[in-house]
Parts: sequence; C-alpha cells; structure tokens
Amino acid sequence: MNKFFLTFFVILLSGCGLFKDYNPDGLDEDELKEQQAKPAELVDFAREVQPIKLWSKNAVGDYESVGSGLRPVLHEGKIFVADSEGKVTAVDAKTGEIFWKLDLETSIGGGVGAGGDLVFVGSADGEVIALESETGVERWRKQLSSEILAAPSGNGDIVVAQVLDGRIVGLDSQTGDERWQFEVDVPVLTLRGTSAPLVKGNTVVTGFSNGKVYAFSAATGDMMWENRVTVPQGRSELERIVDVDGQPILVNDVVYAVSYQGRAGAVSRTGRGIWYQDVSSTNGLAYGLQQVYVADIDGKVKALRANSGQVLWNNEQLSHRTLNRPSVAGGYVLVADSKGYLHVLSQTDGRFVARTKVDGSGVSAPMVTDGDILYVLDNDGGLTAYKFE
Repeated sequence: MNKFFLTFFVILLSGCGLFKDYNPDGLDEDELKEQQAKPAELVDFAREVQPIKLWSKNAVGDYESVGSGLRPVLHEGKIFVADSEGKVTAVDAKTGEIFWKLDLETSIGGGVGAGGDLVFVGSADGEVIALESETGVERWRKQLSSEILAAPSGNGDIVVAQVLDGRIVGLDSQTGDERWQFEVDVPVLTLRGTSAPLVKGNTVVTGFSNGKVYAFSAATGDMMWENRVTVPQGRSELERIVDVDGQPILVNDVVYAVSYQGRAGAVSRTGRGIWYQDVSSTNGLAYGLQQVYVADIDGKVKALRANSGQVLWNNEQLSHRTLNRPSVAGGYVLVADSKGYLHVLSQTDGRFVARTKVDGSGVSAPMVTDGDILYVLDNDGGLTAYKFE
C-alpha cells in the first residue's frame, strides 16, 4: 500500500472516533459527521484595521495544480511560486511584475526554497532542481532516493532537502554534488508530507515523522542535537502518528516546532527542551510580540508565551475552516481558510480586527511576509500583496 492510500485511510479512520461523542439529537452517523465537521459561520465584529490590496497577479496554474498548498518564498525582493505541474514564476515583490516564468515539465512537491543566487524545487521523482533567481535558467538537477514533498532550503553554500523515505541530504549549492546525508527510521504510518528544512547560517533544523526535531551542521551534516517534541501515544498505528510536518522556526537561538497529534515545543540551541504544550497541527508556527502562534487541526488559533508555552489566548471562531499556517505582518496575526477568507487577529487577545476575501478557490499555501506586507497565494494560482492600516 503506497503512502497516498495510507494517508487517505488515516483521514478516513481518524474520523471514526467522532461517532463515540455525545449525540443528544439522535442524528445518524452521516448527519453527525456532517454537523461536527461543518465550518464555523463567520461572526460579525467591529472592523479596526483596513486590509489594502497593493497588487494581484495570476502567477501559476489553477486549483488542480495549486490547491495542495505549495509554499512560496520571498527572496531578495522577489516572490517565487510554483505549482504541482512544474510551473515556476518569479514576481517583483513591490509591483507584482513577473520577471520570468517557466515550465519544468515535472511534478513539484512542497513549493520553492532559496539560498544565495539560486531557488530550488523538489520533484515527485526525487530530483532537486536549482534555478538562477535572476533569470530562471536551470543550473543543475540532482537525483535523490525518493519523492520530495517539502521545499529544499539553502544558504548560498549548501542546499538541504528532506526526502520521503526519511533521509535529509546536503548538496553543494553550485554543483548539486552530495556532501552529506542523514537517515532516520520512518514509522509504519505517517502523514503524506515532510518538514521543509530551515537553514540559517551553518545550522539546519528540521522535523521528522518520528516526532523529533533535529539540528545539523550545514557544512558537514554532523548532528548537533535531537529533541523528541512528541511521544507517540495510543495502541494503534493511527493513534501514534506524530509527524512534525510544519517547518520549525528559529528565534533568538530557540527552535519552535509543532507536531500532529502531539505538542508544540521550544528547544534551546543545545537541544534542551524548554517547554512543551499539547496541540496538534501540521502547518507550523509563527512568532511575534514574544508569542508563538499556531492554528490547530480543528481550526483554533492559539497564542503561546514564547518563554513558557503558556496559552495566552485561544480563538475558537474559525473551527473546521481548514486554516493555513499563521503569519505575522503589520503587527497582526493572519490566517487564511479554505473558503478564501483572510482573517486579521490582534496579537494581544486574538480578537478579529479585519477580514477580506482573497479568492473563492480558498487558500492552502503558507503565506510569506517581509514583516509589513503579506503575500498570499490562492488556490487558483493568484498571488496578492496586502498591507494593513
């Protein structure tokens, strides 16, 4: 059974536990499932902030090729976006002007990463492809051992990719030659996805499907530390899935990460656990105002105190709206949903301060920001820049 079908059964079977819940209205299983998974209705609120659309551009494919949530990247004044059919586009972050667009004619997974003068994508065939950021000219391709479902990342000297079979590989950024490799044992069942490696300076941080986060030397691949963010719980393999699929973040020498069916955690630069907090997410975290923000699998948006993990606020009004990873821009927390709405929340208490419709196709991809302007890739391939006043 391949991993696609395993993922399908995980989603299907994990819903079965819903039918054990209290059912005072006597609904049958189909009615109960529909009711419990129904997206929350949007609530009214007093608008305090005005989202301003700076520009919008049709950048890549359509729903079939973009709706899987491929990550854009902001690098040296350009936004690079890709779709699953192999189209890659470079867009001017200030104006929305398209610098170049090409078709690699291969299935891409995960989105785009960047480092130095190159951008990188990984393919379903296990290739890492390096493109010149200025021109889109292909520099090299490197075949790895298995499918790549997360964007590779680089620092100008090394590019790092995580492969579906549990390997992380460091390649020479200019030639594609392999410099190092590290492998972990992959659990029997996992979600269909992997964590995008985070490369900062000479440090690589990434999560794996075993519930651990690892740090490596970018230059040599030597493991600096590992930390088990989540301990698998339960008797069945389904209950014990604890993938760390969202990209970790690194702030002031502290790594923050979150797992599915597990915990969010903060880890020191030596690998020591600082705190852990029960939460389940596959989308990763955001940081701002000395707080860590997470959208859990049920659609709750939470703020955790960065130095202790204490839950400071919890907005439950977006339940079952299939949120993407939170971002912080212009002093606000932002999440988008599968209906195409962008929600603007206060960092101090999580209240809604603005809302705007991006596109009816929905938003799955992580958003990117320079701290002031937010860039949103919708599921129809449109890229839009917003600021907030």
